[in-house]
Amino acid sequence: MIQKRKLGNLEVSALGLGCMGMSYGYGPAPDKQEMISLIRSAVERGITFFDTAEVYGPFKNEELVGEALAPVRDRVVIATKFGFKLSPSGEQIGVDSRPEHIREVVESSLKRLKTDTIDLLYQHRVDTDVPIEDVAGTVKGLIQEGKVKHFGLSEAGVQTIRRAHAVQPVTALQSEYSLWYRNPEAEVLPALEEMGIGFVPFSPLGRGFLTGKIDENTTFDSSDFRNKVPRFTPEARKANQALIDLLSTIAARKNATPAQIALAWLLAQKPWIVPIPGTRKLSRLEENMGAVAVELTADDLREIDSAASQITVQGARYPEDMERRTGL
Repeated sequence: MIQKRKLGNLEVSALGLGCMGMSYGYGPAPDKQEMISLIRSAVERGITFFDTAEVYGPFKNEELVGEALAPVRDRVVIATKFGFKLSPSGEQIGVDSRPEHIREVVESSLKRLKTDTIDLLYQHRVDTDVPIEDVAGTVKGLIQEGKVKHFGLSEAGVQTIRRAHAVQPVTALQSEYSLWYRNPEAEVLPALEEMGIGFVPFSPLGRGFLTGKIDENTTFDSSDFRNKVPRFTPEARKANQALIDLLSTIAARKNATPAQIALAWLLAQKPWIVPIPGTRKLSRLEENMGAVAVELTADDLREIDSAASQITVQGARYPEDMERRTGL
C-alpha cells in the first residue's frame, strides 16, 4: 500500500488523484463507467485523496467522483472547490466567492458527491471583490455545521493565505508546481512551512509534458485546452525538450520513467507536499504510484536543481485572458 502524508492535520495518501481530466479539459470525455472503475482501482491500490471541482464539466466531474466513491466513502478524502461564476450554459464568466454563493455551491456539491460532508473545500481562485476574511468565515460556519471538514485555498498569494488562516486555519494550498513551474518556491513554500499548511501541487507532470510522451509533433484533439496554452506551441515544446532530456537521464539511472522522476522530485521537496497527477489510464496510475518508491538522494536532487537552473522554460502557463480566472 502507498504511504501516507499529512496536509495540516489531514492524513492522505502520499499521492492523490486529480480527476478533472476524466470529464473535462483534455479532449472528449472517456466512458463514464471506465472512469468509475479507474477511480475504484485507485482506492484498491491505496489512494485515499481525490480532487474535483464544480466547474469541471461543469458538474459532471463531481457526479462521477461521487458515484465512484459512494461505496468506499468512509475510506477516502474528497476535495472540491467553489469560487467561479457560471453562465446558464456552464461557461466560467468570472469569480464569485460571496458568502451566499459559497453556501449554494456547497449544497449542490454535497448532492453531486453523494455525501453529507466535504473533507476539503478549496476556494478555487481568489475573488478580489470579497474580503478573504468573509470567505474564511463562511467556510468556518460550514465546518461548524458539519458540512465541511477542512478549508483550502488555490493559487493564493502569501498575504491572502495569512489573512484567511487567521480566521479559519487553512489545511492546504493547491497551486501549480512542478519542475517546469517553480514559482511557489520563493515565498509560498516557506510561508506554508511556518504556518503548518500542506501543499497540493496540481499539474505536477506539466499537463502531461513531463512524462516525455509529448514532443513538438504531438497533436491534441480540437477540444483540448492545451491547444491554447503558449507553453504548448510546437516551438515551446521543442525548446522545453531539454527538461525531458534531464528527467530521462536520471530516470535511466534509477530504473524509473521521466514521470516518476518528476513526481519523486516533488515528493522530495517537503514531507507535506502531496501531488495530484491526473490520468485516464490504469497503467499510468500505476506508473505514477511507483514514484513514491523512487529514492532521490541529496546528490540526485542537487544534480536535478543545477541542471534545471540552466534551462529556461519557454511559454506562459496560460493564455493571457485565462491567467486569473481559469479553473484548470
